[in-house]
Amino acid sequence: MNILNPIPLLGDISPSDFMQHYWQKKPLLIRQAIPGFQPLLSRTELLQLAEQDDVESRLVVQKNAATAAAAQQWSFRHGPFNRKSLPPFKQAGWTLLVQGVDMLHDGVHGLLQQFRFVPDARLDDLMISFATDGGGVGPHFDSYDVFLLQAQGRRRWRIGPQTDLSLQPDMPLKILANFVPEQEFVLEPGDMLYLPPRYAHDGVAQGECMTYSVGFRTPAKDELAREILQRLAEPADQDAAPVLYQDPQQGAVTASGDIPAGLLKFSVDAVQTALQDPQAIARALGEYLTEPKAQVWFEGADEECAPENFQRIALSRKTRMLFDAHHIFINGESFLASGHDAELMHRMVNIRHLTSEEVALLSLPAREILTQWCEDGWANYVE
Repeated sequence: MNILNPIPLLGDISPSDFMQHYWQKKPLLIRQAIPGFQPLLSRTELLQLAEQDDVESRLVVQKNAATAAAAQQWSFRHGPFNRKSLPPFKQAGWTLLVQGVDMLHDGVHGLLQQFRFVPDARLDDLMISFATDGGGVGPHFDSYDVFLLQAQGRRRWRIGPQTDLSLQPDMPLKILANFVPEQEFVLEPGDMLYLPPRYAHDGVAQGECMTYSVGFRTPAKDELAREILQRLAEPADQDAAPVLYQDPQQGAVTASGDIPAGLLKFSVDAVQTALQDPQAIARALGEYLTEPKAQVWFEGADEECAPENFQRIALSRKTRMLFDAHHIFINGESFLASGHDAELMHRMVNIRHLTSEEVALLSLPAREILTQWCEDGWANYVE
């Protein structure tokens, strides 16, 4: 993708201009971002995904859907759902949300790739929302950026830069108590709306509809610190003997509850030692960013992968892979890489496959790693 060229997906704005002028700054309505767009899954196929134990799904049902939001009654349940546990399609005001559909369907995965002008480290997943007439989740705000692509039917969106973020009490959903919209749009198939974080919005289905939501990861500072410190605490050499606290000069005490100054210093030294290696911090960050979600699991190959007569090796839809100046990260693991191996692995991250000719240029250890990824179900050799 040439990030300087205008693209229809962004309303004939270049990715570079979009990121500079709209990303995390202001909303953007894009009519016919994908002209003539048709849903990539049927209603039946979406409901079948919601039946699976390893798929995250949620059901939102509202009563009195025609009344003001404050007077509505809401219920919320987590899946999985079989068809009999869902309301009838003729019942107004209910919404089924299915998360991570890009990991479950080739076409949806391909659609998500169009948004990779944003770093993969920030790109999260694609959620599909199915709603009957009047369905929605109430006026709310998200802590992350979102692209809302209308896939089927019509949805009316009201949006505004809400300053009062107080929520309605005693609700199963985070619904704004005093939503004040400033703009209103009706989106039809192919239309898309971008919203920056914390920009309030309320989408209501006009008849049966489906909306595709492209969401982004926004880790909190304390979350990053916790995850990185936890990984830094793990020894690089698992077989090395642990360094234990010693106090041969400790004398007898009268105040036994007082923490020894030597133990405090030992603790400070332990943390400072862990933090002084910038590569260790980078390694911990990359491993955290590529860690699969709790509901994601891989099916390993039934037999040993034999990469003969293949055209390319391609990453699984579920695989998260990133790199920095020294490492390759994949599904929570890290590998040191340099030289030509690193260049080819960077290419694999960016286009999510390598041809057989490119694989042949890798070192033997790197090719063995690829084969192991195949056996683990992280990648596949394609004939």
